[in-house]
Amino acid sequence: MTIIKNPKPEEWDVILKRPTQNSDALNEVVNDVFEAVQSKGDFALKHYTKAFDKVDIDDLKVSKSEVESAEKAISPELKKAIIKAKSNIETFHKAQKTSRVDVQTQIGVRCWQEKRPIESVGLYIPGGTAPLFSTVLMLAIPAQIAECRSIVLCTPPNTSGAIANEILYTATLCGIENIYKVGGIQAIAGMTFGTATIPKVNKLFGPGNQYVTAAKQTATKFGVAIDMPAGPSELLVMADAFATPSFVASDLLSQAEHGIDSQVVLVSTDLDLLEAVLFEVQEQTQLLSRKPIIEKALENMKLIYCSNKETAADLINFYGPEHYIISTSDNAYFISQVKNAGSIFIGDYTPESAGDYASGTNHTLPTNGFAKAYSGVNLDSFLKSITFQEITKEGLLDLGPTIELMAEAEGLLAHKNAVSIRLKTLQNGS
Repeated sequence: MTIIKNPKPEEWDVILKRPTQNSDALNEVVNDVFEAVQSKGDFALKHYTKAFDKVDIDDLKVSKSEVESAEKAISPELKKAIIKAKSNIETFHKAQKTSRVDVQTQIGVRCWQEKRPIESVGLYIPGGTAPLFSTVLMLAIPAQIAECRSIVLCTPPNTSGAIANEILYTATLCGIENIYKVGGIQAIAGMTFGTATIPKVNKLFGPGNQYVTAAKQTATKFGVAIDMPAGPSELLVMADAFATPSFVASDLLSQAEHGIDSQVVLVSTDLDLLEAVLFEVQEQTQLLSRKPIIEKALENMKLIYCSNKETAADLINFYGPEHYIISTSDNAYFISQVKNAGSIFIGDYTPESAGDYASGTNHTLPTNGFAKAYSGVNLDSFLKSITFQEITKEGLLDLGPTIELMAEAEGLLAHKNAVSIRLKTLQNGS
């Protein structure tokens, strides 16, 4: 890993390229799975679970006995930790509730906006090398606060055909009853079309690998909404001489261990800091259990030196990181310059891990530069904003001519007539 010094803006796109696979190859696999699930339902789900996850599944739905066994298998200490995280996440997401917007735009014209829950949502929980039970908290809690009527959870089984005890316990703690042992592309397809076992949903949530991300985007072609394109995890750290190298290195490694396609980036205005962090990364890697995954992910690591903070801030906004840690002598400056980021962690004692688990913010965030246009999951992600309006006779008499003129100018005479016929009635005193 070499340090890239003062790259020119025209070079940023190449230097900061994400380690994504060829989209054509991904989409070909996704389309095949979607076609099979649409036509063959549960049979296709079981077929692809055997093909991709190497396990035969008889019953896709998790049974009550499996849930009960999982609850008994969790240690009291971990239960306490999960409950504490749940409390913080609930507190933060409940605070996101907003009151109805109700205004009179002019005399006799009242407009208001109310929020209604999305009726049916699907939660995808990654399994694989790290069953992310923390993601259950991040998705199930706001779904419950929003009062979504139907909440479906899909997660891949292990090679024994079981779901991680932590995922089952957390899901049950959050009131989720419809849990299914199916993951990857086939899970997204199952929730998109619905099968004899898995209900069809209106909106899909949850992170995943590049195949899951491609599958979610394909789901939108069939009328199912998605939270965002959330793919492999990424982290950018902005640090200077003020930062603690061992802390910075630990944060970079915490993201690198997610998967071989994760990306970590360190930007600094101090060359000595970059060298010190690089040394710490190499030292700490040797002590970690997921060393093979980390070492592969570190092949995508970028160490970038910028001679001034203004250029550094511009480069960071160009990248649009999913996770963004600021650990500098002037944190206020970098905070003020943020335009594109999923979630931000400020100071030496705010590790990104806090947001992943228990501080209260949501860890389901836009990756691959989508932070330039998407927000992370929040309470509003599970709600629809619906507008209402009511016009009195007096209001229409005043506003009607405006509508007539605009409709006529657009050549939409039926629109104009819908107003004119009412105005004529009012003007005739009927």
